[in-house]
Amino acid sequence: MEHILIIEDEERLAEFLELELRYEGYEVQIAHDGRKGLDIAIQQDYDIILLDLMLPGLNGIEVCRRLRTVKDTPVIMLTARDSVMDRVTGLDSGADDYLPKPFAIEELLARMRVILRREQRRNDRKKLVLTFKNLELDVESRVLKQDEQMIELTNKEFELLAMFMKNVNRVLTRDVLLEQIWGYDCAVETNVVDVYVRYLRNKLSDSDKETYIQTVRGVGYVMR
Repeated sequence: MEHILIIEDEERLAEFLELELRYEGYEVQIAHDGRKGLDIAIQQDYDIILLDLMLPGLNGIEVCRRLRTVKDTPVIMLTARDSVMDRVTGLDSGADDYLPKPFAIEELLARMRVILRREQRRNDRKKLVLTFKNLELDVESRVLKQDEQMIELTNKEFELLAMFMKNVNRVLTRDVLLEQIWGYDCAVETNVVDVYVRYLRNKLSDSDKETYIQTVRGVGYVMR
């Protein structure tokens, strides 16, 4: 369930939006002034913020600017002011969209769906790219970059590194790595893990070869 924050000082409009959004299945919270709305937006996580431009305490432009210094929560700015400069100012302050009042609830819902689909694609993409320190491993294209420099990996090297990067700070035993990478039925010794860890360390350019994959003596390895 997506969480929506409404920062709107017109109580009747805020209540109307809350009713419509709850009917559509959203979880909703309301703030009626800019300062309180900013505090809530920073302290809690929301999928979208509906932000009025003209607010008591702190106007919507300033709320959006201050929010952008700490969070990238999508913001749809709602306002009765609809000049080109008003729209430009709102978007330049960090808003993702700008909807002039009065508006049809169907249009607002449609714009929210567009933003939520975009954020879902972005989140899906993040899941396909594993990062650790200056390493970036693209799971889909199977490309490893270190400081933007591509490093070629064999299939087993890729699978082993992906396993470490998905389990940062978790100690992985040689047996677990052997089962996950080479499979239960593979007739290889556990020392093959040591061999491939050495291959990876040699490919990751650094004066300290255990910067990325550290040995836990008598147990296995950990990336931390």
